[in-house]
Amino acid sequence: MSLIDLIFGRRNKTAEVARDRLQIIIAQERAKEQAPDYLPTLQKELLEVLSKYVHVSLDDIRITQEKQNGMDVLELNITLPEQQKKAEA
Repeated sequence: MSLIDLIFGRRNKTAEVARDRLQIIIAQERAKEQAPDYLPTLQKELLEVLSKYVHVSLDDIRITQEKQNGMDVLELNITLPEQQKKAEA
């Protein structure tokens, strides 16, 4: 293996790594563009409704949208506070 092969071989690996990173960045940007713009409003309104019944913060609500088997899936995760048992009288 010559010195030239070593130099060019590393460039090819570097180019592959750069290409892979660029593909990841492009995929992330496309995912952001496809995210519906109503999600922040939906999250705020859900918080308002939930706060009538349970004390939760905006950080406790996670809303994601993704495609699964060609269908749009809206996933809602809410971290509820732990219920304290009332002392029996």
